[in-house]
This record gives sequence, C-alpha cells and structure tokens, in this order.
Amino acid sequence: MSAMPETVDQPADPGSGSPVSYYEFRPLNVGRWIVWGLFALVLLVAPLVFTSSLSHTLLSQIGVAIIVCLSYNMLLGQGGMLSFGHAVYSGLGSFLAIHALNLVSKGNLPIPVSLVPIVGGLAGMLFAVVFGWVSTKKAGTTFAMITLGIGELVAAMSLMFPEFFGGEGGVSSNRVTGAHPLGITFGPQIQLYYLIAVYTFICTALMFAFTRTPLGRMLNAVRDNPERVEFVGYDTQKVRYLAFIIAAFFAGISGGLAALNFEIVTSEVVGGARSGVYLLFTFLGGATFFFGPIIGAILMVIAFVLLSELTKAWLLYLGLVFLFMVMYAPGGIASLIMMNLRVAAFGRLKELWVSYLGLAITALIVLLGAAAMIEMVYHLKLNAALGPELHFMGMTLNAHGLNSWFGSAFVMLTGLGLFELTRRHFVQQWGEIQEFIEKEIKRREAL
Repeated sequence: MSAMPETVDQPADPGSGSPVSYYEFRPLNVGRWIVWGLFALVLLVAPLVFTSSLSHTLLSQIGVAIIVCLSYNMLLGQGGMLSFGHAVYSGLGSFLAIHALNLVSKGNLPIPVSLVPIVGGLAGMLFAVVFGWVSTKKAGTTFAMITLGIGELVAAMSLMFPEFFGGEGGVSSNRVTGAHPLGITFGPQIQLYYLIAVYTFICTALMFAFTRTPLGRMLNAVRDNPERVEFVGYDTQKVRYLAFIIAAFFAGISGGLAALNFEIVTSEVVGGARSGVYLLFTFLGGATFFFGPIIGAILMVIAFVLLSELTKAWLLYLGLVFLFMVMYAPGGIASLIMMNLRVAAFGRLKELWVSYLGLAITALIVLLGAAAMIEMVYHLKLNAALGPELHFMGMTLNAHGLNSWFGSAFVMLTGLGLFELTRRHFVQQWGEIQEFIEKEIKRREAL
C-alpha cells in the first residue's frame, strides 16, 4: 500500500560510507512535502506578521536575494565553479527588464507587468550563451579569472554606452502600468511582494528539482572528479556550460524582480562589488547545502539595509565575520545546523546547551569590547568635528580618554580569556559526543 513506510539505505554521513536506515513514505516523501509547505506558508504569512512598509520592502529584497544566491550556488556549490562575474547576468537581466517595462508603458510590448521578470531571465540566459561558452572552456582558477575579466568588461561598458545603460543616472521606469487584472496594479508594496514571493517559490522549487536531474548529478560529478567524468565519456565543458546558462536564467529573473522593486537600474548592478557580495553571502550561508544560500540571502539584506544604518564600520564587521567563518566553519551556517541536527538525532544535543550559552555570552563580551574600540577609531577618523565623545550601546565613550580605551581593551581581553576556556571545554565535550555517535553507528550496523 502507498501509505506503508519503506526502509531505504543511505550513507550515515559524509565521513562514513556505512548505510543507515530511515523511513520514507512511497510514493510521497512526507518530510519533503512538509518542508515545502512550511516554506510556502512562511512566504504567505510573513507580510501579515510584519506589517510595516519597511518590512514589506525588506521581505521583497529577501525574496530577490534568495533567487540570485541560489542561482550562484548552482555554480559554486553544485558545480565547483568560482565565479567573480555573476552580477553580469542578474544586472543585464535588470536592464533588459526595465527597458521591457518602458516598452509596456508605451504600449509597444503587449505583456503583463508580472511577466517582465521572465524577460530578465531570458536576457540573462542569452548573455550566458555567449559569455558562458568562453568562460566554461576552462575550470578552476582560470574559470574564475575569465569571469572576473568579463565582469570588469561589462562594468566598464555600462558607462560607455549611456543609450542602453543610462549613464550614471541609470534607467528608470514605472511599474504601475499596463493592464490591471483583478485591480492588481503593483503600486502597493505588498502586491509586489506577493509577486516576488510567487517567483521565489517557483524558482526555488525548480532549482531544487535541477539538483535531482541527471544533469544536476553529473554537475556534482564534474565538481568532484572531472577526470573520471571524462573517462566515462561525458564532456565536462558542456556540463558546465549548460549549468552556467541555467544559473544565468534564474539570476536574470532575480534582476527583473529587482527592477520592478526599485523601478530604477544603475550601472552598479553589473559591478564587481555586486558579484563579490553574492559570493560572500552564499559562502556564509553554506554553499555545500541547498538551503545555505537562503540563509545567506537573508543575512545579505539584513547587513546592507539594517546593519549599514547602525554603524559606519559595518563592512569591517562583515569582513571579520567572513574571516572567522572561513577559519572555523568553512561549511557556512548551514553546516553548523546540520552538524547539530546529527547530534540531536542521537539524543545528545541537550548536553551542549550550557556550553553553547557560555560560548555565546563570552563571544558577546569580546564583541562588545572590540566594537567599542572600532567605533572610537571610526569616530576619530570620520566624526572628529563632532567632538571626542560618542554614544555606544547606551554608554558614553571618550575617544580621547585613556579610560575608555583601557576599559574597552580590558573587556575584550577578559572575554577572550573566558571564551578560550569555554571553547576548550566545548571541544572536549564535542569530541566525546562524536566518539559516542561513531560507536553507536557501528553498533547499529552490527545488529
């Protein structure tokens, strides 16, 4: 019967080739339906919970960011292709989409506004057909350098051809145009949000489905062992090329949605800095897991919209976070979540909450002391005319006073010492739990 559970063997974890059993309901994978149902529910309910106009704007930007980060991860995480020019395809998609929107406004293009992002996707795909053939001829570092060169070329061209790119002022339009079925004008931000939410859900589902296709599996093989793929008769360049085109299509859709959201597109959207941002936050979220870029997209919007308003040193903080993630959690936030889910599956997660609390508190103390000194340095360099005093976390600091500097350094060093003691205890406890898990896996295999 279809409702009966069926035992399926899968590898226990990346470091263990031994299979363990779990239950999957045939023909429906119940767990997957629950996850996708919750994802759709979150997209549906989010603007009803966060009702301010700022919240709707942030949610719209998060939806756009999710699509573009997932499309970038098709290259980085699934294909092992480090691209420094992904903004070319999302940015050119934005420009073509906003030109299409202007044609719709003039009555020269008989399509609804809701389909304008598809124009951006097709534009991104078209440019990927041209640029991707050159880029994917090589892999590894050479591929990265070619994408960087193409990105810089397009960025330079954006100021050389003002007829298309609009010069420094960019190209603007009005999304409240064309037919208005059911009274939907896309003027109110919440209406545009739901359009973005629909695209986000569909694009996310399609990109997940791609990972389960033969092409997606072959792309993983090209990433892991291209020599063996060549040996069995596949052309690795064609596999990378097709994946590159598909990724550019989704990037173009995100660019088209961004054009509708902001109603203006400037040369900045094809710049190298934008490509670097995609790389940074896809890595922070976790490029080795499908849901990692979703986490990275949320962090990207929070950093650029909220953190940038709180402090002028936000780029420094972002760089430090990236540095520590590379050093201590190269798998990104998603890898940390999955490691703890593995511990929870064996019933040992509750033993770690005290250590996690200690790590969080001591890390916060370190951050408080370091941030106080960083803010004083920035105040001296950027706001010296306002006097030596500044307000930080409810405290008044004197950037010229020895007491403020000594106190901040004392707090940071004290926090570092406590953090190191807590970290050593945690490492010992974590090692014991991992040893228990390995023994438990072997015990279950022997039964």
